[in-house]
Amino acid sequence: MTKVIMSGCNGKMGQVITGICKEDADIEIVAGIDPYDGIKNDYPVFSNISLCDVDADVIIDFSNAKAVDDVLVYSVEKQVPVVLCTTGLSEEQLKKVEDASKKVAILKSANMSLGINTLMELLKTAATIFAPAGFDMEIVEKHHNQKLDAPSGTALALADAMNDALDQKYEYKYDRSQERKKRDKYEIGISAVRGGNIVGEHEVIFAGMDEVIEFKHTAYSKGVFAKGAVEAAKFLKGKAAGHYEMSDVIKATM
Repeated sequence: MTKVIMSGCNGKMGQVITGICKEDADIEIVAGIDPYDGIKNDYPVFSNISLCDVDADVIIDFSNAKAVDDVLVYSVEKQVPVVLCTTGLSEEQLKKVEDASKKVAILKSANMSLGINTLMELLKTAATIFAPAGFDMEIVEKHHNQKLDAPSGTALALADAMNDALDQKYEYKYDRSQERKKRDKYEIGISAVRGGNIVGEHEVIFAGMDEVIEFKHTAYSKGVFAKGAVEAAKFLKGKAAGHYEMSDVIKATM
């Protein structure tokens, strides 16, 4: 049984994770952290993690950037590993994460989805086969109309996974509208679509002569990221200090 402190327990993701853990006999939320106390939970909730006096195996953090510093301090002092899902961290905070990972186990990934991270592993193999054979590589990502960044961090992570597996490094091409020339052999095209309430869709295309291979992942709700965080917490229990990623969780199950 993995005992978890849920930081950001009364936020949308915190409540999704709470629901998942209720149905999973291998994990239990023993305490929550959230300044908002308008939701009744089956576990005690503290306004700040420094006030938490409940023993736990892992912290799952889906709070906000302002709360992360306190989570890191608590994690190092109590030697409790952290699944760090909060985004929007400053460069200074990222440095604190790196420093903390030398003293306690911290798992942080660009995308917490089990599907996306499995896809990354598959793409590494696919790229080493198709790229040397002359296949063109393209990524098309689609998200809701409120998303501010383009391309998505996940699209870049997919491209990095392919590029890292290759001896010949490829350039990323985000916009061809300003050029009138043939596609370069050593490039990965990344296109972004924004519309409606699309949660997230990523399609990777390997286009060769007379055949096309496509890999596609579609997220229908944010629950996929919550499920990934839960599995990451189980994995991180008892791990030695270090910086872990979701790829480590995937490899552990292979």
